[in-house]
Amino acid sequence: MSVGTQRLRDDADRLRAGAIAKREDPKVVDAALAADAARRDLSQRVDALRTERKRLSAEVGALLGGKPAVPATDPKVIALKAESQKVATEMETLEKDLAAAEAQLEDLLLRIPNPPDEDIPVGGAEANTTIRTWVPAGHPAIGAKGEDPATAAAPEHDVVAERLGIFDLERGAKVAGAAFPAYRADGAALIRALINLFLDTHVRENGFTEIWPPILINEASARGTGQIPDKEDQMYVVGRDGFYLAPTAEVPVTNLHRDEILDGAQLPIRYAAYTPCFRREAGAAGRETRGILRLHQFDKVEMVSFERPTESAAALEWLTARAETLLQRLELPYRVLLMATGDMGFVQMRKYDLEVWAPGSKRWLEVSSCSNFGDYQARRMAIRYRTAAGEKPELVHTLNGSGLAVPRVLAALLEHGAQPDGSVKLPAALHPYLGGRTHLAPPTKS
Repeated sequence: MSVGTQRLRDDADRLRAGAIAKREDPKVVDAALAADAARRDLSQRVDALRTERKRLSAEVGALLGGKPAVPATDPKVIALKAESQKVATEMETLEKDLAAAEAQLEDLLLRIPNPPDEDIPVGGAEANTTIRTWVPAGHPAIGAKGEDPATAAAPEHDVVAERLGIFDLERGAKVAGAAFPAYRADGAALIRALINLFLDTHVRENGFTEIWPPILINEASARGTGQIPDKEDQMYVVGRDGFYLAPTAEVPVTNLHRDEILDGAQLPIRYAAYTPCFRREAGAAGRETRGILRLHQFDKVEMVSFERPTESAAALEWLTARAETLLQRLELPYRVLLMATGDMGFVQMRKYDLEVWAPGSKRWLEVSSCSNFGDYQARRMAIRYRTAAGEKPELVHTLNGSGLAVPRVLAALLEHGAQPDGSVKLPAALHPYLGGRTHLAPPTKS
């Protein structure tokens, strides 16, 4: 359950307000309260019947085992047994009703969104707030409407990629379908270089433990992180075996500690993982879907952190800074947005988006989302920690952040690095991962 029953009863007004702020139906809170009341009533009735049956059984036992013993054919014994059977039949019916009521309550609790932090701006995308913007040394500031004199004539990434011969989108579509890209030659090498740069930085400098997780997840894992029921329609389903393709490494990695009590002395626990990611919704046809801007399959390195509740707010800032460091090393202008209530997602309580400036596309491209979920996911997955032996375990706070999503980073690199001769200048951070090469050059015509 994402929202515990005690919180439901004690904090219903905030849950309703949170649902409204996230543009979800607040009536689910009232439905959950009604279901909780019905469940408690049924539970009390079952308990009362259970007590009555025990009393009747004890009375029968006392008669049959007394001195003198009463025979089983005694009318009083027969009457007590009949009454006990009647109680048992009624209890069996109510237990089925109770199980159904508990299932209904659990489903409703899963449909209550995580309330946002109190200082989050209310509204949709128009209410997102720019926290800071960064540009490389020597690069002029980018105007509010995308004015960027340094790269005014930059080509779009798909044009650059065609010159270099590094995408094979048509054959990718032939193999799987639209928005399933194939990369070739320097394109494949660049994808691998970015993944290795991201992982090496997180592991060697930031102290993350690298995980290579499954990319097939079961229903419990999808429910644990909040993909079910909120984003179920966006996931690919392996119908025959009841699996889902991971939409992000957040899902398998966070579920590594499902149903566990962690040692508080080991917190924070921080993981970094690369996976391909699969999402059914890739957007409508149009400019946004050109090249590799919006895909059904894409590569991403994810950061996941398990924190003490008192430290999760600071941990989110730290996590976001780790993603920013990568963009700075790639010399890509970016901005950090605090996402508004209606644009932050169902399960987040606070979320930052990092967007890189793509000068050819003349737009900001999201390459990272860094989120604090509080105890929302941990309650679903029963992930707790204990500070000392014998103390009551508490729910951890879970966080994650893209560090980073590869395709749009690649698109921005192609647009920023494009040179008049058709080559692409690479940032110094990638040189060691590409055999010391400083540029990608178009293939030589024979």
